[in-house]
Amino acid sequence: MNDKSPRIKGNTSKSAAPATDKSWQARIGSARDQMAENFVESLSFDHRLASYDVHGSLVHARMLAKVGLLTPTELRQIERGLKEILADIHAGTFTWDISQEDIHMAVEAALVKRIGDPGRKLHTGRSRNDQVALDFRLWCLDACDMLEAAVHHLQDSLLILAQSTATVAAPSYTHLQRAQPIVFAHEVLAFIEMLDRDKARLLDSRHRMDWSPLGSGAIAGSTLPIDRSYCAAELGFNGVTRNSLDSVSDRDFAIELVFAMSMIAMHLSRLAEQWIIYSSTEFQFIRLANQHTTGSSMMPQKRNPDMLELIRGKAGGVYGQLVALLTMFKGLPLAYNRDMQEDKRLVFAAYDAVLPCIEMAAAMAEHVTVNASAMGGSIDEGFPDATVLAEYLVKKGIAFRTAHQIVGRLVARCENLGLTTLSKLPLNEMQRECPVIDREVYQSLGSLNVLRAYQSDGSGGIESVKKQIAWWRKTLKKKKARQTAPRI
Repeated sequence: MNDKSPRIKGNTSKSAAPATDKSWQARIGSARDQMAENFVESLSFDHRLASYDVHGSLVHARMLAKVGLLTPTELRQIERGLKEILADIHAGTFTWDISQEDIHMAVEAALVKRIGDPGRKLHTGRSRNDQVALDFRLWCLDACDMLEAAVHHLQDSLLILAQSTATVAAPSYTHLQRAQPIVFAHEVLAFIEMLDRDKARLLDSRHRMDWSPLGSGAIAGSTLPIDRSYCAAELGFNGVTRNSLDSVSDRDFAIELVFAMSMIAMHLSRLAEQWIIYSSTEFQFIRLANQHTTGSSMMPQKRNPDMLELIRGKAGGVYGQLVALLTMFKGLPLAYNRDMQEDKRLVFAAYDAVLPCIEMAAAMAEHVTVNASAMGGSIDEGFPDATVLAEYLVKKGIAFRTAHQIVGRLVARCENLGLTTLSKLPLNEMQRECPVIDREVYQSLGSLNVLRAYQSDGSGGIESVKKQIAWWRKTLKKKKARQTAPRI
């Protein structure tokens, strides 16, 4: 996915006129306005579709030859010209003519210039409407694969972190208040779960975009004997789209992709916020690698989590691109409208934000240091074992709601006595509230005892987390990402 910006050549003065006529010039006439031409161009961003445009054109040309609309000689000339153009684009030597508006016409104009009349036959049986729908789908398919591979790598990185912290006691939080004790790996695994749903969304949306619109034409298809199924098979699609009108106006696949990226960005932002808090002086639960922090221009002591803050901040921009796409399409009549030119700008921007965030999060996970002593040093403060005490009473035959009230009064009693943990409350004080409590209760109290006592599947205890890690190790090894490189 070559996304480097080309050097766009073109005169931006109002009086300047391009040298090459547009494909639609015969109908509109020769009147030119440079401001208008600059306003409608998309070449400055849709050049990213160059490889897909050329590949689609090569397949389309071969189909035209197959059905007798091109001679073998014309096909060879078109193939040679297109491959030369793509080689020049990749080499950075291609001259981009902004007067051609978009990547499709830029490539076609260059082809005609190189090989003459055979180049004018390439557009037979197709429109820029189905051409851009094809190119954009191909790009989005590769984007799905690149994102899936990156998310998979992030999961691998987090799993390694989980394995190294499978016995590290840590507090969990609700309302940012201490809740129940867990092992730190349990929290890491929670993010792996989120990311796995992200991969599922990518794969699900990928299935719906994997259908070829090529051959739908401008809106209603073609009277020529084109073979859409041949093109779809050659391009690696599952098949062809069913309705030509929908085919050229559908951008659901792009919107779904940006939604999937928005969810990824949201999950990364949550991870970033968690680690920003944990890396603060107040917590000191983790220490970020030096290369993943920055300093202050004034305060020499600072180690700022700027990478995490940028991950958190970029999520807002991705949300904006999703909302912009939804808003753009909510009132569009069928079928193609020029508003849709802006869809690529928005999708590209979201991709350019999300993919580096995934990669940065993986790098940070691979180099973060967990401070086990800070996590476990005061873990029992705040009465995180209160729930297990209530469950201890349940085992004694007391209804949970009643047990909940008893433990609540015991916590209040601790606070009145200046105690910060339930395990320090004398037995006689406990029995004053509930006579069935005996000395065995102290074997249930304390975070380490709680971590060993969890029994429910998926819980945050030592044994449960070990099972989760083993399951993820097997699952991630089996569920390798679809591919790690573009197919075009």
